[in-house]
Amino acid sequence: MKVILISPAFPAEMPLFTAALAEFGAEVVGVGDTPPQLLPESIRHCLHDYVPVRSLWDEDAVVAAVASSPASAGVDRVECLWEPGVLLAAKLRERLGVPGMSVEHSQRFRDKEEMKRVLDAAGLRTPHHRAARTESEVYAAAEEIGFPLIIKPIAGAGSADTYRVNEASEIPGVLGKVRHVEVVSVEEFIIGEEFTFDTVCAGGRILFENVAWYRPQALLQRTVPWISPQTIALRDLAAPHLEPGIEMGRRVLTALQFRDGFTHMEWFRKENGEAVFIEIACRPPGARSVDIMCQATDSSLFRTWAEATLTGTLRAPLSRPYNAIVVFKRAEGEGRISRIEGLAPLLREFGDAVVGVDLLPVGAPRRNWKHTLLSDGFVTIRHPDLSTVLEMADRIGTDVRMYAQREA
Repeated sequence: MKVILISPAFPAEMPLFTAALAEFGAEVVGVGDTPPQLLPESIRHCLHDYVPVRSLWDEDAVVAAVASSPASAGVDRVECLWEPGVLLAAKLRERLGVPGMSVEHSQRFRDKEEMKRVLDAAGLRTPHHRAARTESEVYAAAEEIGFPLIIKPIAGAGSADTYRVNEASEIPGVLGKVRHVEVVSVEEFIIGEEFTFDTVCAGGRILFENVAWYRPQALLQRTVPWISPQTIALRDLAAPHLEPGIEMGRRVLTALQFRDGFTHMEWFRKENGEAVFIEIACRPPGARSVDIMCQATDSSLFRTWAEATLTGTLRAPLSRPYNAIVVFKRAEGEGRISRIEGLAPLLREFGDAVVGVDLLPVGAPRRNWKHTLLSDGFVTIRHPDLSTVLEMADRIGTDVRMYAQREA
């Protein structure tokens, strides 16, 4: 099978998806704005061909370049696992006559208002919401929905440019931060624990399900600098408190008529047990979430996706022997990492439960934690018992300290 894959080298997980397709025998045609000579060797040897473009975000030019390239002859599928390229992939499918999600269908996963309108019509619980293009529309939506509320882009990924507004006097400050956003969604603020429902599908069938738990909620992770955010891929998906969210997730996929690929949905569980939809994307989660799915299942979700994409099935269902957690760390201070404290004793104590350490080394410049959840690095752990692994994660959060300072 010949597969066009948009952006095979970026973000960080994309080379693993690229390699998985090649391992299953696909002829992978990469499309990207990385010059061919700068592609890592690990990517080049997985590609059957590569179509370089000046910019992936000039969609019309990309479609024209790919359609005119001999590499596009005989293509069976067009895939994209990165949020900004979802519509580009749909446009390429339509131009090349390849089956898969159309532009109109893809818009349901990019336009959060349209997404929620479809789900509202299907009787699913979404936050009360209104789209707003002008300041007056924002105020009108706020008056209708009430406070507290959320203002966020109508199309976006994660919690970027997402703000809680507690009262009308805070609206001008938030509007100043989202001036670059053409259309925003004004939504009811939901109080509850935040989870995901992630799937790999083929032919409209769910072949793999995952539920992850955000500790704390994603919005708090993005706004409180001293937090060490955690994402937990849960082992026991039969736990009663997860049932409403999983059932809702399955109904969401049906309502949106999703058939093939990765999905990443986020939902709240309120104190009364009610599940409330947040949003869904037709791509895998980022921020190392696929990695912890791999750790929880003791397998490769990159290969799982590739097998489902190329064959429409999985040879065997995946087991879930572990809970897996990634804990993100943020250094104290500004400048370059000067020292890391508390890590070595925990590594000795936790032993094999620690399956990955990727912290910035001493001397490296700090990352802007507001721009990337990866922050200044992360530690990944796993254990069959949830309470045990949560205690480990909390100790990594409190006991491991990173410090930065500016050069004199």
